[in-house]
Amino acid sequence: MGSSSKGEQSLQLNGPDQGAGSAYTLSFIDRMILSLLVTPVRAALDISDTQFSLLIGLAFALFYTLAGLPLAWIADRHSRRNLIVGGVTVWSFMTLLCGTATNYAGLFLARVGVGVGEATLSPAAYSMLSDYFPREKLARAIAVYSIGVPLGSGIALMLGALVIKAILAAPAIHLPLLGEVEAWRLTFAIVALPGLLLALLMFTVREPFRRGRAAETADPATAQNFIAHVMRNKAALGCLFAGMSLIGMVMYGSIAWIPAFLARTYPISITDAGLWFGAIMAVCGAGGLLLGGFIADGMFSKGRNDAHIRTMRLSLLLGGPFLILAPLMPSSALALALLAPGFLLITMHGVGSVALQLITPNEYRARITALYFFVVNLIGLGFGPTAIALVTDTIFRDDNALRYSIFIVSAVALPVAAIILTLGLAPFRRSLEKASASTEAT
Repeated sequence: MGSSSKGEQSLQLNGPDQGAGSAYTLSFIDRMILSLLVTPVRAALDISDTQFSLLIGLAFALFYTLAGLPLAWIADRHSRRNLIVGGVTVWSFMTLLCGTATNYAGLFLARVGVGVGEATLSPAAYSMLSDYFPREKLARAIAVYSIGVPLGSGIALMLGALVIKAILAAPAIHLPLLGEVEAWRLTFAIVALPGLLLALLMFTVREPFRRGRAAETADPATAQNFIAHVMRNKAALGCLFAGMSLIGMVMYGSIAWIPAFLARTYPISITDAGLWFGAIMAVCGAGGLLLGGFIADGMFSKGRNDAHIRTMRLSLLLGGPFLILAPLMPSSALALALLAPGFLLITMHGVGSVALQLITPNEYRARITALYFFVVNLIGLGFGPTAIALVTDTIFRDDNALRYSIFIVSAVALPVAAIILTLGLAPFRRSLEKASASTEAT
């Protein structure tokens, strides 16, 4: 079964990973589109900056992470494909409802719904991809899936910038039957409808046979055994979670604040800043994920069992200096010139999710992925944008000092992440040896 299934999986490289990747792209568009609609949403609902920041971060991140754990338990026991179909439908419908909200509470609850729907995707998708592809091709497969992060974020930034321009030209749009509709409301409908179509297309994706089960007990999928697995591998998982959380703080903080930093620091409009930075996110971020996948797969196939952790550390050593120095540049052109290679190289860290799959038996993959996203997103998405804002508000007390806040957070978080990943190399190798021994017994 082992050799034949691997041969079968290798033929799937252009199928399920791209289908799941399309869902991931749409999820990030729906997740991030709100970040460039600050002005019209605040004006329409009469809310403060603090209230709006909760819509971007806490309303989504808290319920996204909390819902992920029970949903991952379902993914480990039942159809992962069907769970994804349900999740895509829910978050697309809730995104549509965001555009119909007439008050703050309504929009907050709709954002909670988006988070709950999106919580179904990654735990189930990572588990499925780990069954579709052999280990030596897994990094590239998950890289294709993970392209949804920079591509979706980039598209959201560019689409948001174009919407702002449309709002400036015509605050309301006249539609047949509906009459006048505010342009920002229509944006949510535009980004939600493709998800409803994709939910139908996901029925064409085949649920793969579960490979790599653990040989521990008659029912290794119980909560007690899952907790025991986490504790046995706490050193490797702790370093991986901590390193990725610090990187996430910088990445989510950058997505949230770099357009504003460019507009506040240089003679460039927020719309142009969104378009340029969105293009960099989409193109360079996607390229970096693919580059990281090829590098990690290449090293792993040559016997480097810790190849994925080494690739993550390499992304920090090569891309970190560009991101740290970009906010200090004297012109927007130079800042963008550093951000491009910075995001190309730093996004190679995306192979960290592959490392997680390699040391986890099949029965736990969805739940360990959910736990991973719980920690990384709660810290990265929940505190990344806020950390930068707090430095600006409490230390500098000057909106125009945003560039220095981005510099400080990046200059602290990225080197510490590199140190933590270095410390995690040996524990990861030990965990990988234990996982390989366990699955070979089956």
